Amino acid sequence: QLEVLVVKLNQDADAMSLQGKRVGILVEFNYEDLELQYPLLRFREEGCTTFTIGPNKGVKYAGKHGYPCVSDKSVDEVTAADLDCLIIPGGWAPDYWRRDERFKKLVRDMNDAGKPIGSICHGPWLLSSAKILRERTITCFVAIRDDVEFAGATYVDQEVVVDANLITSRTPNDLPAFCRELIQAIQRPPVHKK
Repeated sequence: QLEVLVVKLNQDADAMSLQGKRVGILVEFNYEDLELQYPLLRFREEGCTTFTIGPNKGVKYAGKHGYPCVSDKSVDEVTAADLDCLIIPGGWAPDYWRRDERFKKLVRDMNDAGKPIGSICHGPWLLSSAKILRERTITCFVAIRDDVEFAGATYVDQEVVVDANLITSRTPNDLPAFCRELIQAIQRPPVHKK
């Protein structure tokens, strides 16, 4: 029984390896449901404080597949200093964020601070519009490959790509690898692109 207790205590300690870290996940109408919900729960499991960031606070946004999510905070009340990591899910929501200067500024500020930015599927549309992709290597959903290349990035087709503070993936099937790399990135000091 003592051995079982020690194993349980070690598992509890591992599960709280990111205790106190703050992870913000963007939300807007037509987000890709799994790409928001999976990291939201996965990072809570790691002990993070997670919250959703939308154009407005307290609004119920429906995902592409109809799953609702209420925004915990407005983008107006969040700065890079409030976050240890920012996650940009895909779906069609990134097409709204990329047209909103408030979201582009948050992404630029996170990048300037060298803090982890996770972007999956169509999420790199926002990275393109924030103008942080020049000379970066990333992946994304294949349909927006041209967009990221026109923004100056090198596209590679693999489940997850880490380039300094940017962690990118292609589709919901890549979420385990995406979250694994983000967990590692949050544990490191900020990393700036050389």
